[in-house]
Amino acid sequence: MFISGLLTISFVSLSLAQPQLHPNSLRSREDGPVAVFADPSSTKSVMPTYTPPPPPPKTRRLGHAIVNNNCDFPVYLWSVGTNVQPVQNLNPDDSYDEIFREDPNTGGIAIKISTDVDGLYTSAPQMVFAYNLSYFKRRGDNGEKVWYDLSDVFGDPFQGYPISLTPAEPAIHWQTGVPPSGSQVRVIASWTNLTLSLC
Repeated sequence: MFISGLLTISFVSLSLAQPQLHPNSLRSREDGPVAVFADPSSTKSVMPTYTPPPPPPKTRRLGHAIVNNNCDFPVYLWSVGTNVQPVQNLNPDDSYDEIFREDPNTGGIAIKISTDVDGLYTSAPQMVFAYNLSYFKRRGDNGEKVWYDLSDVFGDPFQGYPISLTPAEPAIHWQTGVPPSGSQVRVIASWTNLTLSLC
């Protein structure tokens, strides 16, 4: 009898210690309803502490490598890293566009362009628009950058036609479609679009 009385008192104490839902147990917040608990020792309601969700992570904003075929003839383009992407046939007034991407095995991407349908595999003259995403840090300039350049291999496929790659400082503009001597390497913020205009 004494033990059962103690058990009854203990169960009553435990039930009072548990949070009890208030009759108006749901209150509205901007992010949805929240529970309101009754405080057994008073007639007031106790609202649990609200912790806002953490801010979403910053999204990575990357620019694009764009090739515009302004020529009056088709050109053929391959995006090459560890793997060679399928050939892109660019007819007059067609464009190619890819978001800057990384390739840890090769260190960069080479967009190779030829006027020969099999130019990548026959050592025909090719223009190479190469880029590499890199975290660049120096005093007063922290952030992700794209290093890029423009060159020809096995000859000059667009000899006689103007070529430009923008934006670039100093400018990359080949009036006769033949690269000048000296380095064509440039660097720009990674969210910037680079546009290669053929002809």
